[in-house]
Amino acid sequence: METNPQNIRLAVPFFMVADMEASLRFYRDGLGFKLTNEWTPRGKIEWCWLQRDAVSIMLQEPRNRNADQLAPPGGGVTISYQCADALGLYHEFKEKGLSISEPFVGNGMWVVGLKDPDGYRLEFESLTDVLEETKYSEWKKDEN
Repeated sequence: METNPQNIRLAVPFFMVADMEASLRFYRDGLGFKLTNEWTPRGKIEWCWLQRDAVSIMLQEPRNRNADQLAPPGGGVTISYQCADALGLYHEFKEKGLSISEPFVGNGMWVVGLKDPDGYRLEFESLTDVLEETKYSEWKKDEN
């Protein structure tokens, strides 16, 4: 399966943060980034997209403070590639035998996640109108 060479369009650093308000003060108020998208499921920002000029960054405060979600300082980095068709890449990567997580919908996007050999998390994402937190297998089952 060959992909369109224009499929992957943008890589966005995605940082897990211990204190969203402190991080917003630093990136927005200190560095001049503008808040362009936010997720507030319980009345406060838990995820956001910030942008300054052509540069973007995502921040997320984890719901649970377990070791998998909050790494030591400098850890917890995810590179998120914004794509035209993340599910197409899922099938491509799977065909190549890569160890890959089941896609799911998060923040209005299909999220296809995997780790590189050093443990860095990579996510390939594309916009969708599928219900939030839907797993790919559930969606495929409902589609048939």
